Amino acid sequence: MEVQRYTVCRAEFLLPLSEPDRARRIRDGYVLAEGETIREVGPYTPEVGRGLRDRFGSALHVLGADSSRVDRAAGAEGSIPRLSGVLMPAFVKAHGHDHEQPIIGVAKDEPLTSWLDHAVNLFTRFMSAEYESLRAELGCSPRLAAYRMARLCDIHYGITASMVHHCNHNKYHLEEVARANEAAGTTMIVAVGGQDRHYVEDLLDRPEEALGRLEGALRIGGLERTSFCPGPDQLFSNSREMLVPLKAWAREHDTLFHTHSSEEPKTTRWFREEIEPGMTPVEFAESIGILDEQSVLAHQVHCGPRDVEILARTGTKVVHNPLANTILGSGMPPLMEMLAAGITVAISTDGSGSADNQNILAAARLGAQYQRALHQDATLLPAQQLLEMITVVPASILRLNQGELAPGRQADWVLIDLNRPNMVPTRLDNLTENLIWAADGSEIDTVVARGRVLKEGGRVLAFLDGSTPERIVAAVRKLSERFAVYRASAPELKGTGAHR
Repeated sequence: MEVQRYTVCRAEFLLPLSEPDRARRIRDGYVLAEGETIREVGPYTPEVGRGLRDRFGSALHVLGADSSRVDRAAGAEGSIPRLSGVLMPAFVKAHGHDHEQPIIGVAKDEPLTSWLDHAVNLFTRFMSAEYESLRAELGCSPRLAAYRMARLCDIHYGITASMVHHCNHNKYHLEEVARANEAAGTTMIVAVGGQDRHYVEDLLDRPEEALGRLEGALRIGGLERTSFCPGPDQLFSNSREMLVPLKAWAREHDTLFHTHSSEEPKTTRWFREEIEPGMTPVEFAESIGILDEQSVLAHQVHCGPRDVEILARTGTKVVHNPLANTILGSGMPPLMEMLAAGITVAISTDGSGSADNQNILAAARLGAQYQRALHQDATLLPAQQLLEMITVVPASILRLNQGELAPGRQADWVLIDLNRPNMVPTRLDNLTENLIWAADGSEIDTVVARGRVLKEGGRVLAFLDGSTPERIVAAVRKLSERFAVYRASAPELKGTGAHR
């Protein structure tokens, strides 16, 4: 669907998550977009509805006007029908990987570095090694098939913006991930990977090669929703000779700098004992001058005695991924200590291969459940704070003009269906709490990104390149089946991290 000149959505409940009162809950609210930008947000009245019709007439696109989701009990009330559900900002994912959906369920019950070789590295190598035959069978590049599927999953769960860590063999194929994002209509920052030590040999780089990839990305034409930043894969897999020039590039181009840090216990201990003796990954990063307010660390599970203080002092941001951290047995970060120190922390999903889905509401819930049990304190991480950690906070980390519903913000929002049995009863007084504690993530009815409807009535719409959800899913099924055959006889990879 094309961007309408004026789009209005009215819902039973509205959560703007905007200043000055981010906790404000509105019964019967609306949002009006002009093109890609929010123009009005607030309580709905019959006078508001009549005013919208009078001002914009036939140029006004009313979401859900002809659907069964209209709340009949509300009546016409100014001719803008009210949808049954809650209207709130779309979710923002500050760390993920757009190639992993075809490998869900692969190499489970393994720690991080073994899983990287037996699932991620093997799969990305497979797509390169079998490229021509896969392209003929799928009718498109296998990488494009995987990237489209990632966009489909994000939209399904109400995520309209993300930072994608594009590493492994994928780092050589930046245009395809950008094209998939542009077609989907979402917003993306691609953190471009690099490794020069302690990794699979055929993925090792020289600094000039990593910098050349970034310069090449800037020359990709026709991109409106996709940007790039340096994304050295892991601190253990990149030396100072790689990290320092990549951070210099980020500063020169005013971009973020994104890497994995201290994710898995064995590798973190190995780093401190053998790679950079006597230093944690964070201490090493500080010593070479790559930490500042535009540096974003994924995971940061295993902190040394000085790490939290260093991160707070340098303004470094952290993205917490509780689904992947628990499934891979990596552990969980000292989240409450980080927050108390003033570190900005977002909650995210990581890639689907480790987290198995992009259900960001489930990620937020798990993050809170773990901390409450660990500290034996039910007051930690209330629902309001968790919602902000998947909307407002990651938007601020990624420097995006979204994450809240307010005039001048990008027109990204979701409508969440409250008629599902698990969401009944939902009232104004328990609205925020039910979104975190009762929702299962499948309740996302409508998704709007930059004023364009991407999902409506619970169904993701066709992408701008004509790809339909049905065709995207069919291609990934074939890709996954082919990988299962390849994996059965492929030589084992063993080159990543401490287990090498």
